[in-house]
Amino acid sequence: MVTGASSGIGAAIARELGLAGANVSVNYSGHPEGASQVVQEITASGGRALAFKADVSQPSEVQAMFLAARDAFGTLDILVNNAGVQRDAPFLEMTLEQWNRVLEINLTGAFLCAQEAARKFVRRGICPERSCVAGKIIFVSSVHEVIPWAGHVNYAASKGGLMLLMKSIAQELGPLRIRVNSIAPGAIKTPINRPAWETPEAEAKLLGLVPVKRVGEAQDIAKAAVWLASEDASYVHGVTLFVDGGMTLYPAFALGG
Repeated sequence: MVTGASSGIGAAIARELGLAGANVSVNYSGHPEGASQVVQEITASGGRALAFKADVSQPSEVQAMFLAARDAFGTLDILVNNAGVQRDAPFLEMTLEQWNRVLEINLTGAFLCAQEAARKFVRRGICPERSCVAGKIIFVSSVHEVIPWAGHVNYAASKGGLMLLMKSIAQELGPLRIRVNSIAPGAIKTPINRPAWETPEAEAKLLGLVPVKRVGEAQDIAKAAVWLASEDASYVHGVTLFVDGGMTLYPAFALGG
């Protein structure tokens, strides 16, 4: 299951998991046409996928989605918690609604889906023919789980919280043979941040923050997610994999600060 999979990073992860042989539950909230397109692309490549609508911040919708996915595919092995939003504003002007909505989707939604998945993993146990663990949970975080971001305090707070949510449940779930990790993208070309890269001028400014001098593609994150979900990463647990072209190296200090 990939949440927020109707566009951008989520869509790329869903497609890549389908190519790797997974049956994919494509979650969406407000863009059914995007989810349908992702499903069509996966099935056209020989995979199986279905779209499921749910607002991940609503417990009843999350539970209904997991039940529908179980009925469709029989079981769940991998959850990719990708759903996220931005509601940007300067701190002194940010409304409570802007603060709450970002925390509800980015952090509470991730909690609800992870909890529902973990319960199902524990109930079913390990299926040795598929994996050496009972299940895998991958959070899609951000470099802003460690880099402060003025003008986006709700988003940065949600991702900082996501980092400790991931690590804390990794402590709890590791003994139950559930692997938990995060991916932290840097500057990636997605619809949510289009103004930052869609013109040559904007992209040139953005590249000042990226040591490898390339803005990432959603596929860069998708391939990392497939690896983390695979048995090749069976001893990787409780870590954030930064896929950021070196953004967390604080490139402004490359010349001595």
